[in-house]
Amino acid sequence: MHGPILAFDQGTTSSRAIVFAPDEKGTLCVRAVSQREFAQHFPQPGWVEHDADDIWATSLACARDALAGARIGADELAAIGITNQRETAVVWERATGRPIHRAIVWQDRRTAARMDELRAAGRGDEVAALTGLRLDPYFSASKFEWILDHVDGARARAERGELACGTIDAWLAWNLTRGAAHVTDASNASRTMLARLVPGEGCAWDDRLCGLFGVPRAMLPRIVDSSGIVAHAAKEVLGAAVPIAGIAGDQQAALFGQRCLQEGEAKCTFGTGCFLLANAGERRPATPEGLLATVAWRFGGKAVFALEGSVFVGGSAVQWLRDGLCIITSARQVNELAAEVADSGGVVVVPAFTGLGAPWWDADARGAVLGITRGSTRAHVARATLEGVAHQVADLVEAIEAGGVQIARLRVDGGAAASDLLMQIEADLAGRVVDRPAVLETTALGAAMLAAQGVADAGDASAAVPAIERVFTPAIDSAAREAARARWRHAVATVRAFGGGTPRTAALQEHA
Repeated sequence: MHGPILAFDQGTTSSRAIVFAPDEKGTLCVRAVSQREFAQHFPQPGWVEHDADDIWATSLACARDALAGARIGADELAAIGITNQRETAVVWERATGRPIHRAIVWQDRRTAARMDELRAAGRGDEVAALTGLRLDPYFSASKFEWILDHVDGARARAERGELACGTIDAWLAWNLTRGAAHVTDASNASRTMLARLVPGEGCAWDDRLCGLFGVPRAMLPRIVDSSGIVAHAAKEVLGAAVPIAGIAGDQQAALFGQRCLQEGEAKCTFGTGCFLLANAGERRPATPEGLLATVAWRFGGKAVFALEGSVFVGGSAVQWLRDGLCIITSARQVNELAAEVADSGGVVVVPAFTGLGAPWWDADARGAVLGITRGSTRAHVARATLEGVAHQVADLVEAIEAGGVQIARLRVDGGAAASDLLMQIEADLAGRVVDRPAVLETTALGAAMLAAQGVADAGDASAAVPAIERVFTPAIDSAAREAARARWRHAVATVRAFGGGTPRTAALQEHA
């Protein structure tokens, strides 16, 4: 029987900490949760930033709150697990630990022109062959490059070894250890576009990629396993030197927490974005058009890979209804409002607020509300927004199956997966059975499981399969599904043709 695990779950709009403790069967269960939102910064259209100090402050406050809520001291913890929003880039001073610029968030599109430049120079195939990724502002490399190029003196300081950089897992580990550990796990490293995929070990920093983006190798953290003790939190941070024994990017942690351990098993997380991952086994997979190859996790120096499709705007589309259009006052209200109508009345919402991710990868696409008539209401727009989220996930299912991986059932998690209406719409539009676990905190649970396994004290927790709370089966026929999907594809072609305000006839013709 192992002791409690503290999981840091650092997301795009909030930081959370969850204390998991084993029940009488040794299965990890939630003992206490603390969550705090932090500010989102949008300096220009398409730009998204976070204050990295806010991220650390809210994460630490949540950890202390969760320990208090569980009525335990840090000295009773068996381990710490970390899971995080991926690709978000932080650059900080080694001497002080102070960020030199706000963190550039994974949603940020400011480096789209840089990606266009590299594609025009013929570097896309090379980068894809090395990394399993495609040239897109989504990934960390061009964000690090931008900070070094736009903060006075930063590049010279980086060359002198005065600066460190990393994704949010590295930032949390640095602060937890008071700068004693500069580490990132293989799953996060594989998302930076600075690491080449390597059979067996998963990934390794690559000098060619570092040179391409002008990121000095010395800035980067050490790549470690996703499970295993890599450092200890400084005693003064939480009150005890707790081992940090599990690290994974949020989507890989959810894949592990959903127990998708066999090749072909898949999950989709409905969070700020939507992320569909399918276990691809120990060999680097061939990458279907529009998808990514990534490291799922690495244990004992041996990696498992995954195929991934990423939707940039998922649950954040509901936030737009609340904060942008102000047609709801809380995110949960969208379900009641959307349920007031039987369908969207022909309205289609394409929530491409920060471009389109997989399988389109169009950084210039922008969102749209189409098909409005005099009879359209806010309820129709709300329902169409949920459908827009579900359509994007259905696009991912189709892309993965086009690559030869069949998905009979889709496991789901994330905050938006709590919506019965959204999950039913997803089953209808994807034409797949959707399994929702009783505990939706599979991202944090995955981090806790990795940490428990990492201290060789996992008991039954690492073998337990989350109980299914509800199964959603498709309730529309294939003709209705295809009609809805065709309308969606036409809407996507329309927003791609419009772009950032400049008509792009070729994009419209391509998908007409």
